[in-house]
Amino acid sequence: MKRALISVSDKTNIVEFAKGLSRQNIEIISTGGTKKVLDEAGLSTVSIEEVTGFPEMMDGRVKTLHPLIHGGLLGRRDLTSHMDAMKDHNIQPIDVVCVNLYPFKETISKGGTTPEEAIEQIDIGGPSMLRSAAKNFASVTVVVDAADYSLVLDELEAEGETTPATRQRLAAKVFRHTASYDALIADYLTDLSVETEAETLTPTYTLKQPLRYGENSHQTALFYEEPVSTSFSIAKADQLHGKALSYNNIKDADAAIRIVREFDEPAAVALKHMNPCGIGIGQTIEEAFDRAYEADSVSIFGGIVVVNETVSLELAEKLSKIFLEIVIAPGFSEEALAVLTKKKNIRLLQLDFSEAKQGGKESVSVLGGLLVQDQDWLDENPSKWSVVTETAPTEEQLKAMELTWKAVKHVKSNAIVVGNEKQTLGIGAGQMNRVGAVKIAVEQAGDKAKGAVLASDAFFPMNDSVEYAAKHGISAIVQPGGSIKDQASIDKANEYGIAMVFTSVRHFRH
Repeated sequence: MKRALISVSDKTNIVEFAKGLSRQNIEIISTGGTKKVLDEAGLSTVSIEEVTGFPEMMDGRVKTLHPLIHGGLLGRRDLTSHMDAMKDHNIQPIDVVCVNLYPFKETISKGGTTPEEAIEQIDIGGPSMLRSAAKNFASVTVVVDAADYSLVLDELEAEGETTPATRQRLAAKVFRHTASYDALIADYLTDLSVETEAETLTPTYTLKQPLRYGENSHQTALFYEEPVSTSFSIAKADQLHGKALSYNNIKDADAAIRIVREFDEPAAVALKHMNPCGIGIGQTIEEAFDRAYEADSVSIFGGIVVVNETVSLELAEKLSKIFLEIVIAPGFSEEALAVLTKKKNIRLLQLDFSEAKQGGKESVSVLGGLLVQDQDWLDENPSKWSVVTETAPTEEQLKAMELTWKAVKHVKSNAIVVGNEKQTLGIGAGQMNRVGAVKIAVEQAGDKAKGAVLASDAFFPMNDSVEYAAKHGISAIVQPGGSIKDQASIDKANEYGIAMVFTSVRHFRH
């Protein structure tokens, strides 16, 4: 008689699976809570203790780590020496293993979990059995996912055994599963240990959805999410309407929500191709959007809009008049949804903003490696900025500096933002020299540049940018400072009566 070992934390459909195995005249070995569930369903099972002759102990920590279990899993049926050893030591083969693991991820995802509680959910016996069975997939069918129960039963009923290809595929799935499980544990304990330069990095992600294609139609792409992550992420957003997100949609949406979290007041961000094209703030979310739209009413076409308050009917009517790929908000009124869902292709995403202010790590792949850094998330205090010119900024200019400084850190470098205390007016992004970015931003601002503020993500290596800005009416500049030629820029600002402030913080974004 063939034997199966079943020990699961998640008991979804386990009774039906066990009944299917029993119909194939497969004897079932089981443990603890799983055995109780199967017995109550009328199934005949054998306990682990009956197999090993050894009781469970240490609160269940030790029960399956035994040669009579692992010998039955690892023994090669094609080697006479293995089969002889099994016979000599009264080890019976185990042909099917169905195991899923203690809920470590679910435990650490809950608020208030103590390290002691988390550690108790580190499964030892389960991964050991899975790995033993998966290593011996030539003879053993190993199942870690309830989604595969029907596949295994169908093959058993049709052929009396599973196919080699199925056993290999299921074994690969097991090793992915245990690797991901161990990666979560490693990450959790690393964080507890406050280790900042771990010698290996073991990130793990869960497939959220396949994408139609990547940046371009000839590139394949998948969207994975962190198994335990902040609620403020595109991976956690609820899509209320519209077709599936594309690769570029996801990248742009992520860039947009990073910007909007900078603001506590009602704020709206319009974004295109990873750069903001308009940012506005106001007393109401409708006013904020009007200002974001006015900042660049051309580039917003086909872009993304994110707001940090619920979309009202009034705002929805404004949005519906523009071709937009995505609208992201913490909520939509019923009336707003009624208006916006009339547009077939617009994607509406509802996002929890409660964790918006959190930072953390971010990574980007390079050929042959991965770059990891802290997010560019600082609680900067404008009162600590330094006025370096003879002319000090007015209160209105300081407010404009705050807005443009928050914006420029999210523009691809070299980055320049021209704006006032209510909105951006011109944005120069991704230029190979800084004066080129200044020219683009100032040109876009047009006549509105007169009296406006200019923010630069890094210092001015020459005074030409200051002179160009001054000649086009810029009244104040905020920049990090730190160039060996800072004094030349300061002198040029003094020559034109411009106020200049140094933040002492650079915000490159590549």
